[in-house]
Amino acid sequence: MALTKKKARWLMARKGFLDMLPLNLAVLPWGILCGSLAVQRDFTALEAILMPLIVFAGSAQLVAIELIANNASLATILFTTFIISSRHFLYGLALRDKLKVLPTKWRYSLGFLLTDELFALSSHHKSFVGQLRLVYAVVAGGSFYVFWLLWNVAGVIAGSYLPDLTHLGLDFAIAVTFIALVIPTIINIPILVTVLVAALLSVVFKLMQFELDLVAAALIAMYSGYLTDRFLHKKNDVNNDVNNADNHKTSPSVKDST
Repeated sequence: MALTKKKARWLMARKGFLDMLPLNLAVLPWGILCGSLAVQRDFTALEAILMPLIVFAGSAQLVAIELIANNASLATILFTTFIISSRHFLYGLALRDKLKVLPTKWRYSLGFLLTDELFALSSHHKSFVGQLRLVYAVVAGGSFYVFWLLWNVAGVIAGSYLPDLTHLGLDFAIAVTFIALVIPTIINIPILVTVLVAALLSVVFKLMQFELDLVAAALIAMYSGYLTDRFLHKKNDVNNDVNNADNHKTSPSVKDST
């Protein structure tokens, strides 16, 4: 018996929530770190809560807190957070064809909810295509937003009563989360090359104390993956041409008999 439209939406929404749930829980240490760090850097509780509510970008949020605490200029804060969050521009480009069929209100909403985690899920599920899968994307992204806010609030409360939580190694949750996101996406050689180059260069640039280490490593890694993909395609084209030539030579010729 065919599912009713309402039940189908409910099942898709449930799937979106359950798919995102492990990541919702995985960012608990990260959210607590952001909330507690804001309080310990003399943000008011309201300011600390408004950060995840409005910014909704963990890496940019952590860096912005430190910059604001150190009285950095507004230009420095905006430029730094822009560079850190620039990967979302690439996410938007990658999902452009899926999003352009949606009404403007949904494109803006999904643009705000688009995180590393939601983008990773969209790579495995065609979650932006069609009305039912739009429900999947909204529920998955919306649940992550709510959990991120809750963990930050927990961090604000913890930071008000507990000593400095930055020494507990909670920032390691960031690395673990990204590793969990990246590993399932390694499905071919170009992606593997991209990941390996990014990992290697990020360490090298970090040891060199290069300020834009992650951004530079990511850009070089993406170009490396692109070159690898082109090389493999050309190699396949050459092999196909050789095979076609061999087949043509070995095919029996047809002669007219008189």
